[in-house]
Amino acid sequence: MSSAVRFRRGTPADSRRAFDLSIAAVSELMARQNQPTTDGDAFWKVLQPYISHLAEHAAEWWLAEDPSDGSLVGHARSVERGGLFELSELFVRPGFQTKGLGKQLIERAFPNGRGDVRVIIATNDVRALARYYAAGTVARFSMATLSGAPKPAPRCELEVVSAQLDDVAVFAELEKAVVGYPRDADYPWLFRQREALLYRRHGRAVGFAFFSKTGLGPIAALEPADQRSILVDLENRAHASAIDEMSLSVPTVNDIAMNHLFGRGFKIDGALQFFMSSRPFGNFDRFIAFAPPIVL
Repeated sequence: MSSAVRFRRGTPADSRRAFDLSIAAVSELMARQNQPTTDGDAFWKVLQPYISHLAEHAAEWWLAEDPSDGSLVGHARSVERGGLFELSELFVRPGFQTKGLGKQLIERAFPNGRGDVRVIIATNDVRALARYYAAGTVARFSMATLSGAPKPAPRCELEVVSAQLDDVAVFAELEKAVVGYPRDADYPWLFRQREALLYRRHGRAVGFAFFSKTGLGPIAALEPADQRSILVDLENRAHASAIDEMSLSVPTVNDIAMNHLFGRGFKIDGALQFFMSSRPFGNFDRFIAFAPPIVL
């Protein structure tokens, strides 16, 4: 079936139908796993700003179409931040899966040999794991979405500053120290869409977080223990903003964040994901990823 497919590069005009295809693929996976499906229209309202950002700043974005009617049957996209090359999306429409189409898409969007380090945050669809290993990545640890109703928390022990775009260099320095790679192309978008928070001790920047009603992260701390204060501050902000539920995308090797959130009544929401990379890098015991969990 994949031999008759037509491939072309994606454009911003393709964003909504690519998103709808991803919802169809995810819903089929969740149905197989007896999990509740996602409300596509509601999720689109949350993700549309970031999907538009990805459409403009993708390293590679490829669509697969059925030439008989032009319908979209698959798409794959990657982002590149310095030497970090990440597959952000790979979706194939149900009925076209396990027929080689995913392999052809990943070869275009995530070509072997590209990137100093290659990253995929993969779903737990075991059918795709062999493809991701073939793309030069290895499962390093799992990622968990922890969700809970925010409650008043103790006072944050760090100085908290609402940052401005002029502070981007500080955020980049912190993220490079924790992850190894700053996300330079993403910071302007993050500062527009989410409140940028800088955490200091005795005037020295020790961590940062991005906060909004529709998503949290990324979050980073130079010292793992400082995550408790950062998470306390974020929970207080969420409670003050009357947010019913806050969700964070947490590497399960981050025991400080996992234990803190479990202690605050948060629970793992949905299936675990796999963090896959071409080699070990970063300090993920002091990092919480972008949420919703699309990219690192």
